[in-house]
Amino acid sequence: MNVSIVLIVIMAVLFAAGVYAMLERSLTRVLIGFLLLGNAANLLLLVGMGRPGIAPFYGDGEPQEMSDPLPQALTLTAIVITFAISAFLLALIYRSWQLGQADTFDEDEADVALRERGMRADDEMDQEIEPEDDDATSDFLASEAADDRTKGSGS
Repeated sequence: MNVSIVLIVIMAVLFAAGVYAMLERSLTRVLIGFLLLGNAANLLLLVGMGRPGIAPFYGDGEPQEMSDPLPQALTLTAIVITFAISAFLLALIYRSWQLGQADTFDEDEADVALRERGMRADDEMDQEIEPEDDDATSDFLASEAADDRTKGSGS
Protein backbone atom coordinates (compact mmCIF):
# COMPACT_ATOMS: atom_id res chain seq x y z
CA MET A 1 0.00 0.00 0.00
CA ASN A 2 1.53 3.27 -1.13
CA VAL A 3 -0.04 6.20 0.74
CA SER A 4 1.08 9.74 0.16
CA ILE A 5 2.47 11.37 3.29
CA VAL A 6 0.94 14.66 2.14
CA LEU A 7 -2.58 13.24 2.47
CA ILE A 8 -1.83 11.99 5.97
CA VAL A 9 -0.45 15.39 7.03
CA ILE A 10 -3.47 17.20 5.55
CA MET A 11 -5.80 14.79 7.34
CA ALA A 12 -4.01 15.38 10.67
CA VAL A 13 -4.18 19.15 10.21
CA LEU A 14 -7.90 18.96 9.41
CA PHE A 15 -8.56 16.86 12.53
CA ALA A 16 -6.55 19.25 14.72
CA ALA A 17 -8.18 22.38 13.30
CA GLY A 18 -11.64 20.81 13.56
CA VAL A 19 -11.22 19.86 17.22
CA TYR A 20 -9.79 23.29 18.03
CA ALA A 21 -12.69 25.06 16.30
CA MET A 22 -15.29 22.91 18.04
CA LEU A 23 -14.02 23.96 21.47
CA GLU A 24 -15.18 27.56 20.96
CA ARG A 25 -18.40 29.02 22.34
CA SER A 26 -19.53 30.36 18.97
CA LEU A 27 -21.91 28.07 17.11
CA THR A 28 -20.51 29.23 13.78
CA ARG A 29 -17.06 28.04 14.78
CA VAL A 30 -18.54 24.77 16.02
CA LEU A 31 -20.12 24.32 12.59
CA ILE A 32 -16.82 25.05 10.84
CA GLY A 33 -15.03 22.63 13.16
CA PHE A 34 -17.59 19.93 12.47
CA LEU A 35 -17.20 20.41 8.73
CA LEU A 36 -13.43 20.14 9.06
CA LEU A 37 -13.79 16.94 11.09
CA GLY A 38 -16.16 15.51 8.49
CA ASN A 39 -13.72 16.23 5.68
CA ALA A 40 -10.86 14.73 7.69
CA ALA A 41 -12.90 11.57 8.30
CA ASN A 42 -13.65 11.30 4.56
CA LEU A 43 -9.97 11.69 3.80
CA LEU A 44 -9.14 9.01 6.38
CA LEU A 45 -11.53 6.58 4.69
CA LEU A 46 -10.10 7.31 1.27
CA VAL A 47 -6.51 6.98 2.48
CA GLY A 48 -7.41 3.65 4.08
CA MET A 49 -8.92 2.41 0.82
CA GLY A 50 -5.55 1.42 -0.59
CA ARG A 51 -4.39 1.66 -4.13
CA PRO A 52 -6.92 2.77 -6.72
CA GLY A 53 -8.16 0.26 -9.23
CA ILE A 54 -10.90 -0.27 -11.76
CA ALA A 55 -14.56 0.08 -10.85
CA PRO A 56 -15.80 -2.93 -8.88
CA PHE A 57 -18.39 -4.20 -11.37
CA TYR A 58 -18.85 -7.88 -12.11
CA GLY A 59 -17.19 -8.88 -15.33
CA ASP A 60 -15.03 -5.76 -15.80
CA GLY A 61 -11.74 -7.36 -14.78
CA GLU A 62 -9.91 -9.51 -12.30
CA PRO A 63 -10.71 -9.07 -8.59
CA GLN A 64 -7.10 -8.07 -7.87
CA GLU A 65 -7.43 -5.10 -10.25
CA MET A 66 -10.63 -3.76 -8.64
CA SER A 67 -10.75 -1.17 -5.89
CA ASP A 68 -12.48 -1.88 -2.59
CA PRO A 69 -16.05 -0.47 -2.68
CA LEU A 70 -16.56 -0.46 1.12
CA PRO A 71 -14.53 2.70 1.90
CA GLN A 72 -16.29 4.48 -0.95
CA ALA A 73 -19.69 3.54 0.44
CA LEU A 74 -18.63 4.61 3.94
CA THR A 75 -17.39 7.93 2.56
CA LEU A 76 -20.73 8.58 0.86
CA THR A 77 -22.51 7.74 4.11
CA ALA A 78 -20.22 10.11 6.03
CA ILE A 79 -20.94 12.88 3.53
CA VAL A 80 -24.68 12.45 4.01
CA ILE A 81 -24.39 12.42 7.80
CA THR A 82 -22.15 15.50 7.76
CA PHE A 83 -24.65 17.30 5.54
CA ALA A 84 -27.58 16.44 7.82
CA ILE A 85 -25.83 17.55 11.00
CA SER A 86 -24.58 20.71 9.28
CA ALA A 87 -28.15 21.57 8.28
CA PHE A 88 -29.27 21.02 11.89
CA LEU A 89 -26.46 23.23 13.22
CA LEU A 90 -27.34 25.93 10.69
CA ALA A 91 -30.94 25.82 11.93
CA LEU A 92 -29.70 26.16 15.52
CA ILE A 93 -27.46 29.09 14.58
CA TYR A 94 -30.30 30.82 12.75
CA ARG A 95 -32.71 30.37 15.67
CA SER A 96 -30.09 31.53 18.15
CA TRP A 97 -29.49 34.63 16.03
CA GLN A 98 -33.24 35.33 15.87
CA LEU A 99 -33.66 35.10 19.64
CA GLY A 100 -30.53 36.79 20.91
CA GLN A 101 -28.75 38.47 18.00
CA ALA A 102 -25.70 36.35 18.79
CA ASP A 103 -24.54 32.82 18.15
CA THR A 104 -22.54 32.35 21.34
CA PHE A 105 -23.61 30.51 24.44
CA ASP A 106 -23.04 32.26 27.76
CA GLU A 107 -23.37 30.85 31.25
CA ASP A 108 -26.97 29.96 32.01
CA GLU A 109 -28.31 31.02 35.42
CA ALA A 110 -29.83 27.61 36.04
CA ASP A 111 -26.52 25.86 35.26
CA VAL A 112 -24.61 28.18 37.59
CA ALA A 113 -27.16 27.62 40.39
CA LEU A 114 -26.99 23.86 39.91
CA ARG A 115 -23.19 23.91 40.00
CA GLU A 116 -23.17 25.97 43.20
CA ARG A 117 -25.76 23.67 44.80
CA GLY A 118 -23.57 20.69 44.00
CA MET A 119 -20.53 22.37 45.55
CA ARG A 120 -22.51 23.20 48.71
CA ALA A 121 -23.72 19.60 48.95
CA ASP A 122 -20.12 18.36 48.71
CA ASP A 123 -19.06 20.74 51.49
CA GLU A 124 -21.93 19.57 53.70
CA MET A 125 -20.98 15.92 53.17
CA ASP A 126 -17.38 16.72 54.14
CA GLN A 127 -18.56 18.35 57.37
CA GLU A 128 -20.67 15.32 58.34
CA ILE A 129 -17.59 13.09 58.71
CA GLU A 130 -16.29 13.24 62.27
CA PRO A 131 -12.55 12.98 62.96
CA GLU A 132 -12.79 9.79 65.07
CA ASP A 133 -14.77 8.09 62.28
CA ASP A 134 -12.04 9.01 59.81
CA ASP A 135 -9.36 7.35 61.94
CA ALA A 136 -11.46 4.23 62.48
CA THR A 137 -11.86 3.61 58.78
CA SER A 138 -8.13 3.78 58.08
CA ASP A 139 -7.13 1.00 60.55
CA PHE A 140 -8.72 -2.37 60.04
CA LEU A 141 -7.15 -4.12 63.00
CA ALA A 142 -6.80 -2.72 66.46
CA SER A 143 -3.30 -2.85 67.94
CA GLU A 144 -4.37 -5.41 70.64
CA ALA A 145 -5.86 -7.74 68.01
CA ALA A 146 -2.70 -7.46 65.93
CA ASP A 147 -0.56 -8.37 68.97
CA ASP A 148 -2.73 -11.43 69.74
CA ARG A 149 -2.46 -12.55 66.17
CA THR A 150 1.30 -12.31 66.05
CA LYS A 151 1.64 -14.19 69.36
CA GLY A 152 -0.65 -16.98 68.18
CA SER A 153 1.23 -17.53 64.93
CA GLY A 154 4.60 -18.10 66.65
CA SER A 155 3.49 -21.07 68.78
